[in-house]
Amino acid sequence: MEWFEDDTFWVDFAGALFAPARRQEAANWVATSPLLDLPAGTAVLDLGCGPGTYAVPLAERGAQVTGVDLSQAMLDRAREATEAGGLKVRLVRADMREFVEPDCYDLVISMYTSFGYFADPAQNQRVLHHARRSLVPGGRLLLDLFSKEIFARWAGVPKVVDVDGGALFMRDTILDDWTRFRSDWTLVQGDRARHGFFEQFVYSAAEIRAMLTAAGFTGVRCFGGFAGEPYDNHAKRLVVEATRPLDAEEAP
Repeated sequence: MEWFEDDTFWVDFAGALFAPARRQEAANWVATSPLLDLPAGTAVLDLGCGPGTYAVPLAERGAQVTGVDLSQAMLDRAREATEAGGLKVRLVRADMREFVEPDCYDLVISMYTSFGYFADPAQNQRVLHHARRSLVPGGRLLLDLFSKEIFARWAGVPKVVDVDGGALFMRDTILDDWTRFRSDWTLVQGDRARHGFFEQFVYSAAEIRAMLTAAGFTGVRCFGGFAGEPYDNHAKRLVVEATRPLDAEEAP
């Protein structure tokens, strides 16, 4: 079993991965970001939607959202959140390497470094290829990543984060000459300790730009956040926008 296929990881560490502050952050960006300023009725595909962190506020503002995730536990939480808000969000349990619905979406999003999970680089490239196919001509892809440049500032230093009822200890290890990384987590709550880890690729802006170009995207732009700020030494995230070209412009 791959680490991301283990539902207990997502459930046990949900308090850190999907904290209330993260939900509020997503709602704020949906309300204010020029990159997420969408007309009502915009068809959005949320790849790796988790418990609906972005799907819910997008649906609240009138988007027609499809959320895709491999974790049934996270989809159940997303369904609870959408039903509590009286929202209609289509939720699909699927592997993002296989999911494709050609010419269906105006916007595809992948948030909180939900891209790069797969040990085979070709499988990560396949996700981008399917994302382009799922977009309508002229549609956009938004990738939100913790990039190699940002990660390099603090990788290797163990960290402790306060979580509800305890603390989360995190230690990162760089793998394969800065190609991938492993993050080992220990959640301590009372007399209970839960260990887990994840591994994934870590990309520079130049690397992700090359991958998007290879997948057939054009107009690739890199930002340092959802406000559209520059991707420079002050950036805290790498947010990448890319466009599926009009059919006449696409390579065969």
